[in-house]
Amino acid sequence: MASVACIGECMVELRQAQGGHSSGSSTGQGGGLYSRGFGGDTLNTAVYLARLEVKVDYLTALGDDALSDEMIAAWNAESVGTRRVVRLPGKLPGLYMIQLDAKGERQFFHWRDSAAARQLMSLPETDELLNSLMSYDIVYLSAITLSIYDSSGRERLFAAIKRARLLGTRFVFDTNFRARGWPDREVAREVFATAFAAADIVLTSTEDLLALYPGESHEQLMARIPTPELVFRLAEPVSVLRFPGGTQEVRAEPMTKPVVDTTAAGDSFAAAYIAARLAGSEPVEAAQAGHRLASLVICYPGAIIPGYAMPPKKRHRPATTRQATK
Repeated sequence: MASVACIGECMVELRQAQGGHSSGSSTGQGGGLYSRGFGGDTLNTAVYLARLEVKVDYLTALGDDALSDEMIAAWNAESVGTRRVVRLPGKLPGLYMIQLDAKGERQFFHWRDSAAARQLMSLPETDELLNSLMSYDIVYLSAITLSIYDSSGRERLFAAIKRARLLGTRFVFDTNFRARGWPDREVAREVFATAFAAADIVLTSTEDLLALYPGESHEQLMARIPTPELVFRLAEPVSVLRFPGGTQEVRAEPMTKPVVDTTAAGDSFAAAYIAARLAGSEPVEAAQAGHRLASLVICYPGAIIPGYAMPPKKRHRPATTRQATK
């Protein structure tokens, strides 16, 4: 059975509760009610991969606190593998808060500087963890993942990915870019260039790339990415695909329900795309699957939609070798 390693960070998520606004706070400044959950871009992708019946492990570090225990239990309940999760005594997970505007667009606020996940590339267990990447068909991570490690940690991770690729593992890089996670854009551009050069598949968007390379055209942005398989999501619900043999535009079907929350739109797209490619679908069909799932996810609040809301499973010919995504 094809397998995926998702590397990253899961945090405690606070989001505005539907219709929940308090009339005031202890400071007299007003406030609102928030519901608590857990989320993180690569964790969201891991959950959706598991729901799409892909064998997936999540690679991260957590504390030994009750919230970390709840995360592990929640991931196990979603069939996300936790054997690669390192527990660090005395540490805690990070926290982020989501605020939404009237159109469902979100703004994030983070408290994560001392989170356990930031130490993943500098632990006694790190070498064993990185060597395990060779046992997976796909290693998936995002720019947010790379932003939480220091330069030496990123070097260790890229070196391990290169070793794994020699044995047939595929590297999928998602450019999920958050400027506040980087010391400056020049550092981010250097890291992105390294990831682009190492990746087999890049999932990106105009939102991410224009923040790094302002003023460039779509053609110029795509030319920066040498990977043979590229999914470039535009501002409108359209993807431009580049793959061996040509390029093609894939347009999402028109929305029939109102957009509630765009959180995890890209994360769910990535999961559906990877799952379809592992199942033997060509890039165009995989992008269509990505748009379908993302269009459903944004109709619900929060990063992870209820299980009953998932679309019916489409049966593919199971992938049994690492050649399925090539």
